[in-house]
Amino acid sequence: MKQINAIVAIGTVLALSSFSIIDRLTPVTLNNPIEKHIKAVPYKVDAAQSKLTWLAKKVTGEHSGTIAVSSGLLNVENNVLKGGSFDLDTKSIAVTDITDKESNAKLLGHLKSEDFFAVDKFDKAKFVITSASIKGAGLYQIKGNLTIKGITNEVTFPASVKIDNTRLTANAKIVVDRTKYGIKFRSKSFFENLGDKTIADEFELNIQLAATK
Repeated sequence: MKQINAIVAIGTVLALSSFSIIDRLTPVTLNNPIEKHIKAVPYKVDAAQSKLTWLAKKVTGEHSGTIAVSSGLLNVENNVLKGGSFDLDTKSIAVTDITDKESNAKLLGHLKSEDFFAVDKFDKAKFVITSASIKGAGLYQIKGNLTIKGITNEVTFPASVKIDNTRLTANAKIVVDRTKYGIKFRSKSFFENLGDKTIADEFELNIQLAATK
C-alpha cells in the first residue's frame, strides 16, 4: 500500500512539473502577442526632381519665381509619412515673371538684400516636420517649424502625399507671414501712408517634393 501511495505521489509531482514546463513553452497566441516595432524608413529628397515656386503680392500687382530645394529626408512607416525635413538654397532665388533683364535683375538684387532674405548672411532656409496627421486618402495636415533668416516659426498646412515602396511625392502650399521673419519692407503692419507701394505681409510657397528610398 505504501508503495502504491509513493508511486501516486511521484506521478502527481511529475504531472505538475510537466504542466509548468508546458506553460513556459506555450507559443504566442492572439491573446499573448509580441509587439513588433517597425523602424522609420528614410526617403531622400531628390533635389533635381523637386520644385518650389513663390508668389508675392503688392497693391499694384504681384511677382513670382523659384527657389531651389537643396536637400532633405522624409521618414516613412508602413507607407505613412511620419516626419522629416528639407532645406532651401536661398541664394538660388529667381524671378520668373519679369522678362526685361534689367528690371528682373533689379528686383532679384533687392530680394537678396537685407530688406528681404539677406542671402549672403542666411544662405539656407529650412522646414522641419513636427507632426503629420492623416486627413484622408493621401491627404495630410502638416505641422512644422520653418526657419528663414535664422528665425523659426511654426506653420501648419494641408498636403497631398503619395507613397509607394520606392518613391514619395508631396505637394503643398505654405502661406508665410514675412514680418514674423523680420522682413518688414513696405509692410502696412509697420509703416503708415504707403499707399500703392504697400507689399502684402503674406506670400506663398508652392512646394513639390520628390523623394526616393
